[in-house]
Amino acid sequence: GMELGEPGPGLGPWPEVRLALAEGRRELVLRGGRLEERVRQGGLDPGLFALPLLQHLELGAGLASLPPELGLLQRLRSLDLSANRLTDLPSSLGLLQQLSGLNLSHNLLAALPAQLGSLAALTHLNVSANRLASLPLEIFQPGLPLLTSIIAAANLISQLPTTVSQLPALRTLDLSDNQLSEIPYELADCPKLKEINFKGNSLKDKRLEKMVNGCQTKSILDYLKSGGRGKGKGKTDSAEKAENREKARKKKKVLKKDDDEESDEMEELNKLVVRVLHVSESPSSVLVKVTPTIKDVRPYIVCCIVEGMNLRPGNALKRFLVAQTKLHDDDCQKRTLATIATHDLHLVKGPLLYDARPSHSLKITPLGRKEIKAADLVRQLQMEADEQRKQKKRQNISGLHKYLQLLNGKENFPCLVDAEDHAISFPPITNSDKTKIRKSTSQLFLEVTSSTSLQVCKNVMDCLIVRMAELNKFTFENQEPESVSDDETEEAGAVDLTLVKMASPELIVKQVRVVDVEGNLKVVYPAKTDLNVDAHNVTVIR
Repeated sequence: GMELGEPGPGLGPWPEVRLALAEGRRELVLRGGRLEERVRQGGLDPGLFALPLLQHLELGAGLASLPPELGLLQRLRSLDLSANRLTDLPSSLGLLQQLSGLNLSHNLLAALPAQLGSLAALTHLNVSANRLASLPLEIFQPGLPLLTSIIAAANLISQLPTTVSQLPALRTLDLSDNQLSEIPYELADCPKLKEINFKGNSLKDKRLEKMVNGCQTKSILDYLKSGGRGKGKGKTDSAEKAENREKARKKKKVLKKDDDEESDEMEELNKLVVRVLHVSESPSSVLVKVTPTIKDVRPYIVCCIVEGMNLRPGNALKRFLVAQTKLHDDDCQKRTLATIATHDLHLVKGPLLYDARPSHSLKITPLGRKEIKAADLVRQLQMEADEQRKQKKRQNISGLHKYLQLLNGKENFPCLVDAEDHAISFPPITNSDKTKIRKSTSQLFLEVTSSTSLQVCKNVMDCLIVRMAELNKFTFENQEPESVSDDETEEAGAVDLTLVKMASPELIVKQVRVVDVEGNLKVVYPAKTDLNVDAHNVTVIR
């Protein structure tokens, strides 16, 4: 066999690993497109598993598997393997006796090793957005006395073991968007449980399902305790009261349909439907070409077209923009993982070119600003951000500033350019004012870019489309007056406030192909493996 210290057949030892060894590093973050390329050519540097002092390791390089030597990192306290392509894990993972935080989210794991049950120091486990059909029974036992948080959203989990009550420290349990049909009443016996999320599961007990989607953790646990036990009998007063309170609150917010029965039927009708149109069915689709120069700057891009989104009524447009900001902050980790840009398709002149251009010659008209050279814009934003920091006494770097770091030291900046050579987007900073969406926008061109990985782009795009489907349904159900004017200041007299009934909240997603300069397909979204959202309320018709 190969000695562990020896370089693999590929590219020899990695400089980052050599440096970490020489400096006795305790933390190591290895992520990004270049690493992915390195791994593809020569595998991981085995020296990585011979860093005796390493306590924190973050590794993202499109990995499909990890060698058993992972178990040699005996001092590891936190391990972040999120956003790879892992299909399984070595059982030696169970040897990491000091491991407290383990992040395996956004991979392709179909099962977890039973050996997770021997990670005695584990406090936080995140396995969301995988393909898990179950969680190993070994996790739910007194051998994990410190486990406080299990995040396992967006999987295919069909059962929560009744032994969940054996976790004395469990505070947070997220099993949203899975395939649970019941919640074991033993959950109510977890002494420290404060926060649960079971949204997006189709539960047999419909009353419980309603509570899960609307009520506080305490009411749900009370209901389980009272012997609701998945049957809906013998509810305690407090659970009943909690549910009524919740109902009253909702009534205030939305004038309810007269009849509960009717609204249940409506709910069936209003399942969020997302139809996917393939490129062959929509010849009008925009083509995106990627130049070779983008590779070193921000290599990954995924696009698609969405129709059926109604942004005219009430605050629909505002809700959409707020949702986009929230996705940027959370799923995109303040835009550092990926950046979303949304354009009005009618204002986008294809075919588009995704290119890296010198910052001093690239011009853009940023949202709400005058046309400016990219280099000057960055300088201007940098000054604004510094100013902001002075005023706030350096407490927090504003969002803007964080994005600027992503461009530091880059000669060329990424941009998406239309057929007339106008930059319609300058990720991760801004998109162009020229193609921005308005209330009257009926077709949206969506773009997600990343320097991390293609999978991250697809995951973010999945989230964005599901969010849009939910928002569109909300707009559909809450008839608000429409105004076509974008300018809030226009005097009310000039604005035609009409109630136009949307035919349906259904969204149509048209595929967009991304090709290289020779025209070879790089990615098409959504492909079969995309949008496999198991959200309870979304039906994807392909």
